[in-house]
Amino acid sequence: MIGLLGKKLGQTRVYDAHGTLVPVTVVLAGPNRVVQTKSVESDGYKAVQLGFDDQKEARLTKPMLGHILKGKSLPVKRLKEFRDFELDVKPGDIVSPKIFAVGDFVDAIGLTKGRGFEGVVKRWGFRGGDMTHGAKGWHRRSGAIGQRLFPGTVMRGMKMPGHMGQAQRTVQNLEVIQVRDAENLLLIKGSVPGSKGDYVIIRGAKKGLKQTRGEQKKTPAKGAAAAPAAKKAEPAKKK
Repeated sequence: MIGLLGKKLGQTRVYDAHGTLVPVTVVLAGPNRVVQTKSVESDGYKAVQLGFDDQKEARLTKPMLGHILKGKSLPVKRLKEFRDFELDVKPGDIVSPKIFAVGDFVDAIGLTKGRGFEGVVKRWGFRGGDMTHGAKGWHRRSGAIGQRLFPGTVMRGMKMPGHMGQAQRTVQNLEVIQVRDAENLLLIKGSVPGSKGDYVIIRGAKKGLKQTRGEQKKTPAKGAAAAPAAKKAEPAKKK
């Protein structure tokens, strides 16, 4: 598994190698500094801790500053640990966006845009009440949510008004369209969770693309006998 910390800069459109206009999200994905490496012998598992976005020393707590400086890294705002990191790195190294190549598929993890307090129509897509035909005071509200005699309470998990957005989401199998290593930029096809300036995690795709019906290979099941070849029709004998 490989990955990077980055910052969403916005969305635009570019032409790919075939001249097709592709909508992309621009992510500032570097430089990522290796702050700490963990091994099975010392920590019980293998991982690499990366730091992103330089920060002033005065704005970090002393324990955090000591931890970062121990790893021979500059002070950073964000830290992220990646388990089973495939690259051989050591504290003080820099990981750039060129660990990904054009055509690779990645997963993007981030916080969705915050929408504030929303009602059930906006938050859950409820129909609401009629706008006409004598409906009074019941236009964008939910229906009955309680019980009758038993149990006589509102069931847990009922869809109701509340805070919308600002939740971690993962978008899988996004294609890398361009890698601009000199500018530390990744251009990723499609949308990435979050607003402009939000931090995101870009990692190698875990699940990979699923085959479509047309691409699936029709292979016989194990132990199944091969279908007999069709015999050619013999010409009818003259009587």
